[in-house]
Amino acid sequence: MRIIATLRALERATRPYDPEFAEVMERRWAELPESARTPGQILGRHGVGCEGTHGVFPKCNLKCTPCYHSRDANQVRVDGPHTREQVAAQMRLLRELRGPRAHAQLIGGEVSLLSPDDHAAALAIMRDHGREPMSFTHGDFDYAYLTRLALGQDGTRRFRRLSFAAHFDRFMYGRRGIERPPSEEALNPYRARFAAMFRRLRREHAVRFFLAHNMTVTPGNLDEVAGVIRDCHAMGYGMFSFQPAAFLGDERRWKEKFREATPDAVWAEIERGAGTRLDHRVLENGDVRCNRTAYGFYVGRRWYPFLDGDDPRDLAVRDAFFRHFGKVTFTGTPPALLAARILRVVARHPSTAVTALCWLARTARRVGLLRLARHRMRVRPVTFVMHQFMDADVVAPAWEMMRRGEQAAEPRLRETQERLAACHYAMAHPEDGTLVPACVQHAVLDPAENAALRTLLPIVEVRTTAAGRSSGTSPKEK
Repeated sequence: MRIIATLRALERATRPYDPEFAEVMERRWAELPESARTPGQILGRHGVGCEGTHGVFPKCNLKCTPCYHSRDANQVRVDGPHTREQVAAQMRLLRELRGPRAHAQLIGGEVSLLSPDDHAAALAIMRDHGREPMSFTHGDFDYAYLTRLALGQDGTRRFRRLSFAAHFDRFMYGRRGIERPPSEEALNPYRARFAAMFRRLRREHAVRFFLAHNMTVTPGNLDEVAGVIRDCHAMGYGMFSFQPAAFLGDERRWKEKFREATPDAVWAEIERGAGTRLDHRVLENGDVRCNRTAYGFYVGRRWYPFLDGDDPRDLAVRDAFFRHFGKVTFTGTPPALLAARILRVVARHPSTAVTALCWLARTARRVGLLRLARHRMRVRPVTFVMHQFMDADVVAPAWEMMRRGEQAAEPRLRETQERLAACHYAMAHPEDGTLVPACVQHAVLDPAENAALRTLLPIVEVRTTAAGRSSGTSPKEK
């Protein structure tokens, strides 16, 4: 009987599709506007999109131009209990409304201002709610902080894998050792140092990692994007994400005519850095006016796409993946269990194995067997991404009309509503049980939220007498 029970449990665990996840996918697809229901759309076919925290630690210790934080963000105290409480509440709502599995970002201000224990606790909460967490940072912390995050008090691993997104660009001021970077190239040693810390962590403590590199693009550094990719693609980052600056957040830090760095201009620079055309219509995440993504890999210094959008056979591979594997939960699934689920799909649909083998042979021919041999079959997956946030002056009225159930007639507002409806990036509000797009959070909700947090979690400075005794506290103002 025990053997029978074990076999039944194994059968249930290896079922390819989680009914709840499949239901969430169907609902997500139904919610998308027609403009986003494209053949390459991932939302509703293999994921619900990304998620992010808000109002948990808005303070940052660098000064950026532009800055998407509101005026009050740096007047809020970083408080571990508040962070843990808010992360738990937001993750509960995301789990309820968006299903059992998703990627979620621990984001707000600078994550390394949290103590390592509070940071680790927040990541654990996110994992407990079925989220694959990624910490957002400016990367200006030391290896000691990273080890205290990764290891418990007894020196054992808290996590088998950590994911970080590090933001580097020359208009971030206050980084140790390079207060005001003269160029993007001058930041490359800092980019390399950040990635090297994680390689050391893996070598010394067997903690695996995924790193994303983020960069805000303005007219002032647009022509440096390609150089960043060429210089940094082999440092260990699995993603390079570029954000054309938008008029969001603290208007005191709007220093340039941001819109001169158009999405097409930024994408052209990314292509120049990659050394090839990047087809962002093969696989899409939400609205392509917001997100462009190219999935592929490096062999040596050359980048190749996983799927060639000009080859109908590769598009058939994409369609077969969505059809047979789209509702398999890859995120957060242990590798052995995921392999078992994939094998069950293949057993049910043997043609998928043939399709995969043909794709593999075709891709190897594109790269070239000699090149693969020369580089000892070392393939480094690297994804290129561009996120285009929207300006506050269109998000606010478009969102207000959506809340009233009104469809805008004015073209710019209508486009904004379509993009918000297809948003890839959601944030949870447990106080009223709603999810909002990130642009709405930054453009509409952050100012009042951070003003309230400034009262709830005020920063205080301790004044001392000449004898060195405390004389009380007072709110710290900048």
